[in-house]
Amino acid sequence: MDLSRAIPYVCLSALLAACTNEQRSDVGTGGGAGTSESTGSTSAATGTSAGSGGAGGAGETDGTGGNGGGVDVPPREPEELTVLENIVFYDGYAATVDEPIPDGVIRHNNSLVATRLTDELLARVQTTLKVRVVVGARCDNYDRIGSVNLALVPKGARTYVPGEVDRIEIARFVTPFMDMNKQPTTVPYEWEASNLVPILKDPDLLADHDLWFELSIFGVPYAANEEVAGCAGRNDTQLGSLLLYTDSTQEAQDFNVLLPLAIFEDFNNYAAGASDRVGTTRKTVKFELPADTENAQLVLITSNHGANQGGEEYIRREHYVYVDGKLALQYKPGRTSCEPFRKYNTQANGIYGRSPRSDQEWQSFSNWCPGDVIDTRIVPWGAASAGAHELVIDVPDATFAGREGNFPFSLYVQAR
Repeated sequence: MDLSRAIPYVCLSALLAACTNEQRSDVGTGGGAGTSESTGSTSAATGTSAGSGGAGGAGETDGTGGNGGGVDVPPREPEELTVLENIVFYDGYAATVDEPIPDGVIRHNNSLVATRLTDELLARVQTTLKVRVVVGARCDNYDRIGSVNLALVPKGARTYVPGEVDRIEIARFVTPFMDMNKQPTTVPYEWEASNLVPILKDPDLLADHDLWFELSIFGVPYAANEEVAGCAGRNDTQLGSLLLYTDSTQEAQDFNVLLPLAIFEDFNNYAAGASDRVGTTRKTVKFELPADTENAQLVLITSNHGANQGGEEYIRREHYVYVDGKLALQYKPGRTSCEPFRKYNTQANGIYGRSPRSDQEWQSFSNWCPGDVIDTRIVPWGAASAGAHELVIDVPDATFAGREGNFPFSLYVQAR
């Protein structure tokens, strides 16, 4: 992947009404913890939504553009669109299975599936968007990491190699500890993702690319094979569904440049290439803007892992994000409490225990909650000039005890 290559696109007034210069950024916080078999992480939904903008004609509009003819057009009804439904995921460490999969869905490996967004589905996307995931219990009773990605695939391709196309991570989550024989057997997740609308609606981008949604859920069945009734000998780990909720309650956001910069890259202080220098948890990403921009934002996802003694899952650290040397965002992952997700953790585990924990107890160790989302963080930037720029993320207190753990790192830039 060429990390310096910008993907330009335009915001069509016919599709998106008037593109505006006002936006709102909702930034959440992290939360949760794991066990020695945990590979997950989570946190709260975030995103951006545009402010005001003019319509294209007299009378009411349908929320997707002015009618231009003075005829009242009723607003479009909100819709929930099914992208993937009840896809079975399998042992993430095993060879890719040859099991049935719905038409139009491809299995890259046991933990990653994808489907192309059809013209019909894209046409139904309005001006705002929420991404929803539902995970169902099968034969993995531990907390695991999952994500939703968008892949930009050459037009007309029937399949693709994920590492050979531009991709952005748009959502991350952690599954709860689930016993498939106990209720509830599903857990829902939701993220604000209206910043994706100008990507999904861009005609220049769509002229050369098909857009594929990917759903990834890592799973391992080995413990459940012994501990969960009905799981002996099985290698199916979870069910996963991906949905989009869309309406026209706000104007669409206005971005016309997309730079995919990193997706699920290693970020730690002990592996060569995982930070600027071994021994530091500081990562610099250099990139170029193709032209001057009126407004830009960076979209960042990180989560803290390392379930060993003294591991990074259990210690909340300050994270500092700098853009061109200026502090743009400071955050410390972790929820006020993980108690709201206790009901989804139907398998006994050492994180939730037998009785509720106080807020103070949760805040003393949890970077995320099993059964919660990981925050998608919007880093505001503003006007920027064409040419070279850099983002730095620094977690100076991270230690990575025993040279274990990782802060998987994803980043892309949107500008106009």
